[in-house]
Amino acid sequence: MRRGRRTVVLDTNVFVAAGFRTKSDSARILRAVRATDLRMVWDEETRRETRRVLERIPPLSWADVADLFRNEDRWPTTTDPGRFGQVPDATDRKFAALAHASGAVLISQDDDLLAHPERIDVLVLTPSEFLSDRWATLRA
Repeated sequence: MRRGRRTVVLDTNVFVAAGFRTKSDSARILRAVRATDLRMVWDEETRRETRRVLERIPPLSWADVADLFRNEDRWPTTTDPGRFGQVPDATDRKFAALAHASGAVLISQDDDLLAHPERIDVLVLTPSEFLSDRWATLRA
């Protein structure tokens, strides 16, 4: 990992937004991951969920983002999605669990995650919040 790189977990809605709006903050975040300015940590569950969603939404393509799931950024241990039962959408629990285990910022546009981040003990930011002045070095 390059020194000073922020570690993030990206919810599937970030990939979807980036696919439809190439000048969006979501797309900027994906470009930062591709350029290795950000480290996107992932595990099999989050990778599988992202792929499943992208393959169901034409014209989005898994092939366009598969390279972002770098082996060296794969989370090496198990997580505990069951610990996040307070998150209403069960598919979001795996992203919260990974962010918690890895100490990463969870980037999402999901109201269930953003409404009460204190309940899940994870820093959850929208793409715009993440790219706010605090993170100005990632602005494209």
